[in-house]
Amino acid sequence: MLNRLLKFTQKLGLYGVLGLSTVLASPVLASAEGPAYKNWDEVVAAAKGETVNWFMWGGADNINRYVSDWVGREVAKRYGITLNRIGINDTAEAVNIVLGEKQAGIDDDGSVDLIWINGGNFRTMKQAGLLYCGYLDLLPNNKLVDWTDISIANDFGLPVDGCEVPWNRAQFAFAYDNARTANPPRSIAELIAWVKDHPGEFTYPAATDFNGSVFIRHVFYYAAGGPKTLLGDFDQAKFDAVAPKAWAILNEMKPYLWRQGKTYPNAIATLAQLFANKEVALYFDYDPAIFGINVENGTFPETTRSYGLEDGTIGNTNYVTIPYNSPNKAAAIVLANFLMSFDAQYEKAKPAVWGAAPAIDLSTLSANDQKTFRALPRNLSVVAPEELAKYTLPELHPDWISAIETGWQENVAK
Repeated sequence: MLNRLLKFTQKLGLYGVLGLSTVLASPVLASAEGPAYKNWDEVVAAAKGETVNWFMWGGADNINRYVSDWVGREVAKRYGITLNRIGINDTAEAVNIVLGEKQAGIDDDGSVDLIWINGGNFRTMKQAGLLYCGYLDLLPNNKLVDWTDISIANDFGLPVDGCEVPWNRAQFAFAYDNARTANPPRSIAELIAWVKDHPGEFTYPAATDFNGSVFIRHVFYYAAGGPKTLLGDFDQAKFDAVAPKAWAILNEMKPYLWRQGKTYPNAIATLAQLFANKEVALYFDYDPAIFGINVENGTFPETTRSYGLEDGTIGNTNYVTIPYNSPNKAAAIVLANFLMSFDAQYEKAKPAVWGAAPAIDLSTLSANDQKTFRALPRNLSVVAPEELAKYTLPELHPDWISAIETGWQENVAK
């Protein structure tokens, strides 16, 4: 089925002159009409017997097992819903399908019922009017979400506006070997000084790598005096005021980097190998669970420890969203609600299952459920999520990110 749908989108030429470029040039469109259901019981009744075609990145076997086996079994048993997980290499593939169906006038019987999404792909769907919105108040588990948290209420700087359901949280963290490094830098200012005092012991991936780009944004935030003035739509004047300061900091660091900054790792996996080989003393990742995984599989030393910065690290939430033309909206709504439940969030937080940080606010749970959640085993190398969450910095609008990545390539990499 997936191959047929992808061929369909390619036939329509979605990334051609009249495709995605036209969509991105347009203003944000109104979302699809909200649900006609009066209450939760009506949604559950309508969902029974439906199949949810959930398109999601399929590159991790443990995540695939969690979704297909555990979540699929539970929603079938509890709600009579069939879950059909459709693995894709890139979320844009699912977005293209929905966009192609809209261009073809398929507004009621689409192929996609749910998408694991965030960032630029959410922006694309929101701008193109491809989202089904306005149903969050129907969800019993919506009360478990802290919508006052800007890193949840905004998806890479773009307001969620009731069009997405939080599923996971991730936050940038640093790691070091405490048998080798006694006092790692605890802020960006300390890191800048530490790099100069420890030549060759630090580097970061190029901006073309996701984690490398995030590190560069931390320096950009520092140059801006914090992210607050950068939130919202891209502002060229603000960028022009901050960017030269950020590039100057990174260029001053360059001679003290691994290989004198003459080259940068092209991927986070390369940085992980440099850390494992003790060529660099610091490592970082947007998913702190990877520190524990790499210790347990023998890649990193058992003395690896991780931490956040005192001035904060960038965090984001990833979500699930329902396309406007899903023919199985009731079942998709029920599934989305279940994904926020204590049971589902707890199961995927187990280190042996996934180790994903919860998207729900644990303080909203019963005392017993909070105790159960916090009793989960955690590798000593993995910083506690609640410790990281004390100092969470928001992500920027995708236009800001694109400008920063391009600016780094032109002013630092060259």
